[in-house]
Amino acid sequence: MKLGEMYETAIRMGIEADPRGRERVARSLAMAERRYEALPDYLKDLFDDEELTNPYIDTRIYVGDRDTEVTSIIAGIDMNVGEVLLTDRLREKGRRIDAIYTHHPEGMALSKLDRVMEMQAEVWETWGVPINVGESVMDERRVEVRRRFMPMNVDQAIDAAGLLGIPFFSAHTPTDNLVTSFLSRLLAEREPLLVDDVRRVLFEVPEYRTAAARGAGPYVVEEKAGKYAGKVWVDMTGGTEGPVPIMEKLADHGVGTIVGMHMSPELRKVAEDNHIHVVIAGHISSDSVGVNLLLDEYERHGVQIVPTSGLIRVRRDAEWKLIAD
Repeated sequence: MKLGEMYETAIRMGIEADPRGRERVARSLAMAERRYEALPDYLKDLFDDEELTNPYIDTRIYVGDRDTEVTSIIAGIDMNVGEVLLTDRLREKGRRIDAIYTHHPEGMALSKLDRVMEMQAEVWETWGVPINVGESVMDERRVEVRRRFMPMNVDQAIDAAGLLGIPFFSAHTPTDNLVTSFLSRLLAEREPLLVDDVRRVLFEVPEYRTAAARGAGPYVVEEKAGKYAGKVWVDMTGGTEGPVPIMEKLADHGVGTIVGMHMSPELRKVAEDNHIHVVIAGHISSDSVGVNLLLDEYERHGVQIVPTSGLIRVRRDAEWKLIAD
């Protein structure tokens, strides 16, 4: 595959799996165009044109030409300077690696991560939370995330890859969409009755079983395990976790159990105060599920995968059924 084709594949698969649905994704792109048109000329010159066609600002090619032929990539959850140097060392030792893939974004794709959080209000809208309410409670949280990333040195890995001449790209929200879709489909098929049944379904997934063996498997508060799950919402996309006030709104609109990658103690307490059960699936293991679904597509096009940096590599076919090694 060409590097540009890999980038476009990630966006395509992300849209196909987007919990908002295609219509809302198209609406978000239309909003981006309206924002661009409203900018003064001096800011239009700085506008990222890809925002008009790519709804996921955290999915980018950082280093490399789109026409670069790629037959092998090294892929991981976090690919920092150390992993860039690891790649260079492996190439020195004769390992064919044409590009680096990172799940978590770098550079401006990280510093602007708050922009991805806009989609959370649109996801809540699918549960019945009015969009104006969702946007209102999201605003403060987005500012908080924006301020947290602003002082960070976000270009270190990109600079290292550039100096070494190694193509480098990320796909974050698309793969988070993929794990969200995967688990939503699985849970809909299994129809778990109790909170513990939700956890049992997660243990059917090899990435979670592997994580559990390493001490980082799916977790529920045991006294909640025997409670009815109610309507289960898989909350694994949208940049990072949302604001505290949304829990009351989601409870009012029927959410009984949230399955998430991670959740801060404050947010979890508010969820429980609003009678929403929480199942923590696991961060790196959940990321691995979504990343694997993308990497499987690359493999079907002849790209070899070198997993590292926490990635629990599991292969599935185009129907998302396990492939035995």
